[in-house]
Amino acid sequence: MNKSPKFSPEVRERAVRMVQEHRADYPSLWAAIESIAAKIGCVPQTLNDWVKKADVDSGQRPGTTTAHALRIKELEREVKELRRAND
Repeated sequence: MNKSPKFSPEVRERAVRMVQEHRADYPSLWAAIESIAAKIGCVPQTLNDWVKKADVDSGQRPGTTTAHALRIKELEREVKELRRAND
């Protein structure tokens, strides 16, 4: 079952930007996330996931970027189709 995103990409980007801009105003990153999550109406863990993903995509944190993850998914789909065609 696919669940539709409750928050638009614009809201996600704005929330992440708010966290990045206001990190220094709070005693910890988590405190900033909790405060901003309450303001936009999401749970802190969701906003934390968005922040981590943005950090990976910008190269500030190691991991698989969104673009690479999409490419991997495309290639896996192609391999599956080719295997099916060869059977």
